[in-house]
Amino acid sequence: MTGLPLTQSEANFLIAMEKVRKDDAVRDYPDLGGRLAIPLLSADMTESFFLDLSRGRINLGKHTYQNRGRKTIVLARLDVGGRPHRNPDNTRIGSPHLHLYREGFADRWAFPVPTKRFADLGDPHRTLEDFLAYCNVVKPPIIQRGLFA
Repeated sequence: MTGLPLTQSEANFLIAMEKVRKDDAVRDYPDLGGRLAIPLLSADMTESFFLDLSRGRINLGKHTYQNRGRKTIVLARLDVGGRPHRNPDNTRIGSPHLHLYREGFADRWAFPVPTKRFADLGDPHRTLEDFLAYCNVVKPPIIQRGLFA
Protein backbone atom coordinates (compact mmCIF):
# COMPACT_ATOMS: atom_id res chain seq x y z
CA MET A 1 0.00 0.00 0.00
CA THR A 2 2.98 2.31 -0.37
CA GLY A 3 2.01 5.74 -1.62
CA LEU A 4 -1.68 4.95 -2.16
CA PRO A 5 -4.15 7.56 -0.93
CA LEU A 6 -5.67 7.00 2.49
CA THR A 7 -9.20 7.48 3.64
CA GLN A 8 -9.57 10.13 6.32
CA SER A 9 -10.30 7.50 8.95
CA GLU A 10 -7.13 5.57 7.97
CA ALA A 11 -5.05 8.75 8.22
CA ASN A 12 -6.58 9.67 11.58
CA PHE A 13 -5.88 6.14 12.82
CA LEU A 14 -2.22 6.35 11.73
CA ILE A 15 -1.74 9.78 13.31
CA ALA A 16 -3.22 8.57 16.61
CA MET A 17 -1.31 5.28 16.60
CA GLU A 18 1.39 5.03 19.28
CA LYS A 19 4.83 5.25 17.71
CA VAL A 20 8.28 4.28 18.99
CA ARG A 21 11.82 4.72 17.77
CA LYS A 22 13.07 1.92 15.55
CA ASP A 23 16.54 1.87 17.08
CA ASP A 24 18.67 3.46 19.80
CA ALA A 25 20.96 5.34 17.41
CA VAL A 26 21.96 8.81 18.57
CA ARG A 27 21.28 11.37 15.85
CA ASP A 28 22.40 14.98 15.60
CA TYR A 29 19.79 17.69 15.17
CA PRO A 30 20.24 19.02 11.61
CA ASP A 31 22.61 21.91 11.02
CA LEU A 32 21.56 24.92 8.93
CA GLY A 33 20.14 23.66 5.65
CA GLY A 34 20.25 20.09 6.95
CA ARG A 35 17.72 17.30 6.82
CA LEU A 36 17.21 14.13 8.80
CA ALA A 37 14.80 11.20 8.28
CA ILE A 38 14.38 8.95 11.31
CA PRO A 39 12.53 5.62 11.10
CA LEU A 40 9.75 4.95 13.60
CA LEU A 41 7.48 1.98 14.19
CA SER A 42 4.02 1.61 15.60
CA ALA A 43 4.12 0.31 19.16
CA ASP A 44 2.54 -2.94 17.96
CA MET A 45 5.16 -3.18 15.15
CA THR A 46 2.53 -3.37 12.37
CA GLU A 47 3.25 -0.01 10.70
CA SER A 48 6.38 1.93 9.84
CA PHE A 49 6.70 5.70 9.92
CA PHE A 50 9.33 8.40 9.41
CA LEU A 51 10.05 11.54 11.39
CA ASP A 52 11.59 14.15 9.09
CA LEU A 53 13.44 17.17 10.46
CA SER A 54 14.76 20.03 8.35
CA ARG A 55 16.18 23.48 8.95
CA GLY A 56 16.43 26.58 6.87
CA ARG A 57 19.79 27.39 5.30
CA ILE A 58 19.70 31.12 6.01
CA ASN A 59 16.71 31.70 8.30
CA LEU A 60 17.75 30.38 11.74
CA GLY A 61 14.11 30.29 12.83
CA LYS A 62 12.91 28.08 9.96
CA HIS A 63 12.21 24.49 11.03
CA THR A 64 10.02 21.77 9.59
CA TYR A 65 8.89 18.68 11.49
CA GLN A 66 7.05 16.00 9.54
CA ASN A 67 5.52 12.60 10.26
CA ARG A 68 5.10 10.24 7.29
CA GLY A 69 3.30 6.94 7.15
CA ARG A 70 3.32 4.21 4.52
CA LYS A 71 6.74 5.56 3.42
CA THR A 72 5.55 8.58 1.44
CA ILE A 73 2.28 9.89 2.89
CA VAL A 74 2.62 13.04 4.97
CA LEU A 75 0.31 12.68 7.94
CA ALA A 76 1.34 15.86 9.77
CA ARG A 77 3.86 18.62 9.10
CA LEU A 78 4.65 21.64 11.24
CA ASP A 79 6.23 24.58 9.40
CA VAL A 80 7.81 27.24 11.61
CA GLY A 81 9.43 30.42 10.33
CA GLY A 82 8.47 29.93 6.70
CA ARG A 83 6.12 31.66 4.33
CA PRO A 84 2.33 31.74 4.68
CA HIS A 85 0.37 28.94 3.02
CA ARG A 86 -2.62 29.12 0.68
CA ASN A 87 -5.13 26.29 1.07
CA PRO A 88 -7.04 24.70 -1.84
CA ASP A 89 -10.08 26.87 -0.97
CA ASN A 90 -7.84 29.96 -1.35
CA THR A 91 -7.74 30.80 2.37
CA ARG A 92 -4.38 32.07 3.56
CA ILE A 93 -2.79 30.62 6.70
CA GLY A 94 0.11 32.52 8.25
CA SER A 95 3.29 31.06 9.62
CA PRO A 96 3.70 28.98 11.67
CA HIS A 97 1.11 26.49 10.49
CA LEU A 98 0.30 22.80 10.75
CA HIS A 99 -0.42 20.64 7.70
CA LEU A 100 -2.63 17.61 8.30
CA TYR A 101 -3.56 14.86 5.88
CA ARG A 102 -6.95 15.44 4.34
CA GLU A 103 -8.57 12.84 2.14
CA GLY A 104 -8.45 13.88 -1.50
CA PHE A 105 -5.92 16.64 -0.79
CA ALA A 106 -3.02 14.84 0.94
CA ASP A 107 -1.06 17.46 2.94
CA ARG A 108 -2.16 20.51 0.95
CA TRP A 109 -4.34 21.86 3.81
CA ALA A 110 -2.75 23.89 6.58
CA PHE A 111 -4.25 25.06 9.85
CA PRO A 112 -3.24 27.51 12.57
CA VAL A 113 -0.98 25.85 15.13
CA PRO A 114 -2.93 24.75 18.22
CA THR A 115 -1.24 26.84 20.91
CA LYS A 116 -2.39 24.51 23.69
CA ARG A 117 -0.36 21.69 22.09
CA PHE A 118 2.72 23.75 21.14
CA ALA A 119 4.00 25.76 24.10
CA ASP A 120 6.98 27.67 22.69
CA LEU A 121 7.41 27.79 18.91
CA GLY A 122 10.53 29.92 19.39
CA ASP A 123 12.37 26.97 20.95
CA PRO A 124 13.04 24.36 18.24
CA HIS A 125 13.74 21.53 20.68
CA ARG A 126 10.62 22.18 22.74
CA THR A 127 8.65 22.41 19.50
CA LEU A 128 10.08 19.06 18.37
CA GLU A 129 9.04 17.50 21.70
CA ASP A 130 5.55 18.96 21.30
CA PHE A 131 5.34 17.70 17.70
CA LEU A 132 6.38 14.21 18.80
CA ALA A 133 3.65 14.27 21.45
CA TYR A 134 1.13 15.56 18.88
CA CYS A 135 2.01 12.61 16.60
CA ASN A 136 1.82 10.21 19.55
CA VAL A 137 5.49 9.21 19.54
CA VAL A 138 5.65 7.59 22.97
CA LYS A 139 9.28 6.47 22.75
CA PRO A 140 11.02 9.22 20.78
CA PRO A 141 14.29 8.89 18.89
CA ILE A 142 17.48 10.07 20.57
CA ILE A 143 18.40 13.45 19.07
CA GLN A 144 21.35 15.54 20.25
CA ARG A 145 21.15 19.30 20.13
CA GLY A 146 23.34 20.85 17.48
CA LEU A 147 25.70 23.75 17.97
CA PHE A 148 23.33 26.26 16.32
CA ALA A 149 20.04 24.67 17.30
